[in-house]
Amino acid sequence: MPAPQRKHRRGGFSHRCLPTPQTAMTPQAAGPPDGGWGWVVAAAAFAVNGLSYGLLRSLGLAFPDLAEHFDRSAQDTAWISALALAVQQAASPVGSALSTRWGARPVVMVGGVLASLGFVFSAFARSLLHLYLGLGLLAGSGWALVFAPALGTLSRYFSRRRVLAVGLALTGNGASSLLLAPALQLLLDTFGWRGALLLLGAITLHLTPCGALLLPLALPGDPPAPPRSPLAALGLGLFTRRAFSIFALGTALVGGGYFVPYVHLAPHALERGLGGYGAALVVAVAAVGDAGARLVCGWLADQGWVPLPRLLAVFGALTGLGLWVVGLVPVVGGEESWGGPLLAAAVAYGLSAGSYAPLVFGVLPGLVGIGGVVQATGLVMMLMSLGGLLGPPLSGFLRDETGDFTTSFLVSGSLILSGSFIYIGLPKALPSCGPASPPATPPPERGELLPAPQAVLVSPGGPRSTLDTTC
Repeated sequence: MPAPQRKHRRGGFSHRCLPTPQTAMTPQAAGPPDGGWGWVVAAAAFAVNGLSYGLLRSLGLAFPDLAEHFDRSAQDTAWISALALAVQQAASPVGSALSTRWGARPVVMVGGVLASLGFVFSAFARSLLHLYLGLGLLAGSGWALVFAPALGTLSRYFSRRRVLAVGLALTGNGASSLLLAPALQLLLDTFGWRGALLLLGAITLHLTPCGALLLPLALPGDPPAPPRSPLAALGLGLFTRRAFSIFALGTALVGGGYFVPYVHLAPHALERGLGGYGAALVVAVAAVGDAGARLVCGWLADQGWVPLPRLLAVFGALTGLGLWVVGLVPVVGGEESWGGPLLAAAVAYGLSAGSYAPLVFGVLPGLVGIGGVVQATGLVMMLMSLGGLLGPPLSGFLRDETGDFTTSFLVSGSLILSGSFIYIGLPKALPSCGPASPPATPPPERGELLPAPQAVLVSPGGPRSTLDTTC
């Protein structure tokens, strides 16, 4: 009898501690630790963001060389980044579903290998088709497996300081652009575009050790078992929630213009009369503003002074206006000029875009609950892929038709403004007409923004919660 009893206890322990691969052999915590190993996860997500979006933002510096080598137009070369963005974001729900089933660590590690192979393959390209397949399909597929699982895992580690942690991770975009923009220009001048892509493949492989740092964490509200059907694993049921559907529609529109500067800010600077390093400086200062604003806005959002949906709508609108300013900057004196007006416009755009970025992901736990944040992140990335696929090629087409990027940036800014207007339909995006007392903070597995009688947006900041108004 003793042996079977020990076997029964072992089996019971396995059943309780292995509800999902995401929480394998991990005791269930009372709530997000709000620190500890979470800061290591934040550092890993920082590197993941830098080696995906940051690298993609700087890649536009190589497009003039590619267009000249293959004798193709700006619209043709823009499809490289457009496909990479579209594949990365359209396949992000797949990365989220695989992470839900197998855990974030192996998924991110495999994604790092795929992204690196995409750059190595592209270094030997003989036509633009090879670049579409290598950078667009292969590298984009690898990036799809790394971003949503890493950011979703990070959101699970924080509650009170969640937006700040997300903002810190998302500064990897700006920091990477700041370093990679001049470095890539130097690589292009020294080794040509083939050697530059080969070295970028080696750098991208560092995504693999970043994935190894994403330790699983079990939290209240997690499903007792992994989803059985593919549709459930993808989290498509989240679209039945009105607030998430509004958020998804607005984010899809914003995506139509948000990624155009990633591809065409450097070529726009070149056409405004700056040299290669002057264009790299424009990208770099936009990255600095972007990175600093993500941290400041993350701290501001965590104070609970203003509801997150309201901040999301405001900074989204400022991003659209910033792109208008970038497009309307006049031609500078020549290649020796530093392009002061364009630099100032790039800083303004970077500050607004950086403030918007952490809010997009910071508001998700309040809309869907902490248990659905990984799936929601993947779905949002998929919706942004619609804009990411159409935005840069449309920008390139408008440039070819009009002779410069002015119209491209004006149209992109208009799309972002349209999406920001949609955000007004989110709970607490607009003030109401009378004072109200804040209710108790809802449990994190439920979601702070889900409908409740006389509900207000409660910030993770606890006693500094947002005081809003209601009728």
